[in-house]
Amino acid sequence: MELFQAKDHYILQQGERALWCSRHDGGLQLRPATDLLLAWNPICLGLVEGVIGKIQLHSDHPWWLILIRQKALVGKLPGDHEVCKITKIAVLSLSEMEPQDLELELCKKHHFGINKPEKIVPSPDDSKFLLKTFTHIKSNVSAPNKKKVKESKEKEKLERRLLEELLKMFMDSESFYYSLTYDLTNSVQRQSAGEKGPRPLWQKVDDRFFWNKYMIQDLTEIGTPDVDFWIIPIIQGFVQIEELVVNYNESSDDEKSSPETPPQESTCVDDIHPRFLVALISRRSRHRAGMRYKRRGVDKNGNVANYVETEQLIHVHNHTLSFIQTRGSVPVFWSQAGYRYNPRPRLDKSEKDTVAYFCAHFEEQLKIYKKQVIINLVDQAGREKIIGDAYLKQVLLFNSSHLTYVSFDFHEHCRGMKFENVQTLTDAIYDIILDMKWCWVDQAGVICKQEGIFRVNCMDCLDRTNVVQAAIARVVMEQQLKKLGVMPPEQPLPVKCNRIYQIMWANNGDSISRQYAGTAALKGDFTRTGERKLAGVMKDGVNSANRYYLNRFKDAYRQAVIGERA
Repeated sequence: MELFQAKDHYILQQGERALWCSRHDGGLQLRPATDLLLAWNPICLGLVEGVIGKIQLHSDHPWWLILIRQKALVGKLPGDHEVCKITKIAVLSLSEMEPQDLELELCKKHHFGINKPEKIVPSPDDSKFLLKTFTHIKSNVSAPNKKKVKESKEKEKLERRLLEELLKMFMDSESFYYSLTYDLTNSVQRQSAGEKGPRPLWQKVDDRFFWNKYMIQDLTEIGTPDVDFWIIPIIQGFVQIEELVVNYNESSDDEKSSPETPPQESTCVDDIHPRFLVALISRRSRHRAGMRYKRRGVDKNGNVANYVETEQLIHVHNHTLSFIQTRGSVPVFWSQAGYRYNPRPRLDKSEKDTVAYFCAHFEEQLKIYKKQVIINLVDQAGREKIIGDAYLKQVLLFNSSHLTYVSFDFHEHCRGMKFENVQTLTDAIYDIILDMKWCWVDQAGVICKQEGIFRVNCMDCLDRTNVVQAAIARVVMEQQLKKLGVMPPEQPLPVKCNRIYQIMWANNGDSISRQYAGTAALKGDFTRTGERKLAGVMKDGVNSANRYYLNRFKDAYRQAVIGERA
């Protein structure tokens, strides 16, 4: 779609549709495309992919319009639904009057008429380039009153830092996804149980995972059918889609390509081998959002920090099978304050004062998922013990037959880099996994439903959690493929399939970790390769140090941006 800048508006236009955004109050208005003739000196800035929404970085700062500047196709889900990742954004200040150089793709219809400001050469880091553009724009504003010079500079410095964090949140983590035809916020099971009518996509979404809900609120409140075209529900999380081939003739000796990305040749095989599509979709809740040490535990609405629903989806012929798990902070009031390398956790409310909010959390979870199997991975000794004990006490007070509590001291069982001991856990809960089943649908409808979910947690719900969720999901996938006749009953997953599957879960862990802690996941080498090596331990040390640095110096600004978005 084309982006125009006029005296009083930014105008997005595609075909006969146009969306006008006021540069005075940020108001959004739907108008026919022909009204462009009424705009005052419109200049075509280039092409964009869609609207994310509006944001005010601070109450004293102007509104900014956030647009999708570039996207990348992740893959296609069953039904030929394209899923895209946002790779670059355009940030437009609604208060600036000069044409903004956003480095957009040029519009072939209008590019000869673009009146660009002085060219600014981008640095290798795209976010730094946009900040240079921001500074360039600011320099064109009339000089402020002498008495307000210092105040203005401080305000501008804060705005620049917050803008920098906003840009990095999109461009560094690459963790924002959307589909124009598929509801990424809802699992296959929820979609199959939902309304089948012609309601627009954004009205069917799961409110928990509609990341840009408040940023796009001006549009959702218009209430006319014309607005549906402009509303794109975005999730924060992770999506990867791969086609795997079941070929037991492959040798592991020729699998020497880099483990960082799945090999592209995986689909180039004979048709005699069964193949299936596997997708991993993680959805981060927009509630109690924030960074690692800034958001812990539960809030007064029963929402927990770092809450993520992960769906593993398999598609074979006309059959789609889905299995979901969740992760989320221990739902009691706790924190880790201070600037020590690893602050000691503390409880912020008494057992009695916590009960109501713990109940609120699990009542909502049981309403959505029916049954919960808690897998608590925190240490049962040492500094983490206080959190694990508080969790168990609340579970006992809740006293529900729909809640099962399993404690697995990950560090104790896997001491000495023996992460393969996670199988001790999956063996112990194997019957529970089978009883839980999974969602299975075909063209005729629902064949069976998943009955309950695993809710896995450690302290951060990152590194240990991802290792265990990947192990559980693998058990489920092998059972699913055997049911469908894709795998022989007594055979494990073929080497090549297993390697790509491990990479997907490792990428998932890294993405969720970057969103919450700022670095890739620890213990990721085991998830990625199935082995724990010294190089992986050393890499974890570097990532741990980076997490400390980010918490000490950067997370406050990122938290401010996240808070303003909501």
